[in-house]
Amino acid sequence: MDFGFRRGMPTVELRSDAAPEAVWDVITDLDTWPQWGPTVSGAELDEAGALHLGSQGRVFTPVGVALPFTITEFRPRRCWAWKVAGVGATRHEVIAENGGSRIVFGVPWWATAYLPVCAIALPRIARLASARTTR
Repeated sequence: MDFGFRRGMPTVELRSDAAPEAVWDVITDLDTWPQWGPTVSGAELDEAGALHLGSQGRVFTPVGVALPFTITEFRPRRCWAWKVAGVGATRHEVIAENGGSRIVFGVPWWATAYLPVCAIALPRIARLASARTTR
């Protein structure tokens, strides 16, 4: 696991043997968010369909608080970012690399203390994506 700086954001990243497509599927499948996100107990979109630029919904915290979110950046099979409760939050990126992928999470500079939480999520994502790859 590496900590760094990309696109003007502090980041944490992890190399995985999982296919980038499988990683992307995990990080855009709202049903899996509670499996990898330590601060997420559930999520739902306001409209049926896949996550996309402009998607809106709610993310539920472990204490049951529902927070509205909007997808503010979306590049299919590459990255997505969001605002939660109107505040810029994490950016999620998948980079194809040497037969696997690099999973990168970025946070606003003022949320650097959240990087350890993101660091917990990355191996969980890699594990879920590897399971999808081997199906």
